[in-house]
Amino acid sequence: MKAKNLLNIAEKYGCPVYVYDAHKIESQYQRLTSAFKEVSSLRINYAVKALSNISILKFLKGLGSGLDTVSIQEVELGLMAGFEPSSIIYTPNGVSFQEIEEVAEKGVQINIDNLDILEQFGTKHPQIPVCIRINPHVMAGGNTNISVGHIDSKFGISIHQIPHILRIVSNTGMRINGIHMHTGSDILDIGVFLYASNILFDTASQFEDLEFIDFGSGFKVPYRDGDIETNIEEFGERLTQRFKEFCKSYGRPITLAFEPGKFLVSEAGYFLTKVNAIKQTTSTVFAQVDSGFNHFIRPMLYGSQHQIINLSNPNGRERFYSVVGYICETDTFANNRRIPEINAGDILAFRNAGAYCFNMASNYNSRFRPMELLWYNDEAHIIRRGETLDDLVRNQVILDFN
Repeated sequence: MKAKNLLNIAEKYGCPVYVYDAHKIESQYQRLTSAFKEVSSLRINYAVKALSNISILKFLKGLGSGLDTVSIQEVELGLMAGFEPSSIIYTPNGVSFQEIEEVAEKGVQINIDNLDILEQFGTKHPQIPVCIRINPHVMAGGNTNISVGHIDSKFGISIHQIPHILRIVSNTGMRINGIHMHTGSDILDIGVFLYASNILFDTASQFEDLEFIDFGSGFKVPYRDGDIETNIEEFGERLTQRFKEFCKSYGRPITLAFEPGKFLVSEAGYFLTKVNAIKQTTSTVFAQVDSGFNHFIRPMLYGSQHQIINLSNPNGRERFYSVVGYICETDTFANNRRIPEINAGDILAFRNAGAYCFNMASNYNSRFRPMELLWYNDEAHIIRRGETLDDLVRNQVILDFN
């Protein structure tokens, strides 16, 4: 998006506000499908947890996407957005058996990552096909907060427990129609994917009735100018070759699936804030904005770095600032960052704000969660209104102590 469009949005709708560029989402979707154009059957299941606004889901449905969900609520959102149950996969972790059954009743593809749950489900519902989530024991992403395939991860069934899975399948008569893995986020080295693919192919070869293999996602996106990212094109070329070889040895073609979230929406998102004040201390210049970790927690939670642009003075003399919020705890967005000179009233844009940003927002300090806008066909469309005091107290039950 152009800076002038973001400034116009800030002026018209106020700050803080989230803005998503639909055209960037579409280009990322097309980039991924193009990378695997030689695969005869490809399925892209957007990871709803990244950004779950229903308008975003509907837009992705129009592109041909399915959905990857992790809760019954995400399943319901997908159904509200018009997705067929058969185009939704449900990959929970640590949920109740009752929730899994409720989702299965809706006709959604079930993905199980627990031996005990697998046995319970196969015993009670052997007629419902199930996908199995494998933990390949591959450390990916370099950060244990976002790597979920390492040996101590709570996610997936260990590859060393494949004999147990086969025993359960044999004893219950259940049908396994998919094999799945997800190793983590921000994976730069495609060698990690290819190494894990060998493990997944070896596992898949032990099941006779597969309809698909799901490789998860975790592709790294650039967070600043010149930043490195996963080479999707090279990965597509190399994995396609291996996948075709697997299908040949398997004896029939099956579907290759991915579940990108961040890859599709991260770069499409901008978070706009207004500078409340500039505060000089003995060693630091603070730019204090009208937001905090209640709206944008990733820098504080994961140590993620988001490029910050001064939309009001993009060509100003660069100075060093610590950009902080208005929450009554430490909520530093950036430490000692070079940014064109900032003054009170300036509009700052945080880039890569499309994934895991609004979805992690809260009402901490009783602050309202911000508005969401979708930039589509050169126009801003409201896809979530800003909250009001009525929203804040809507579900509270106020007792009368008189």
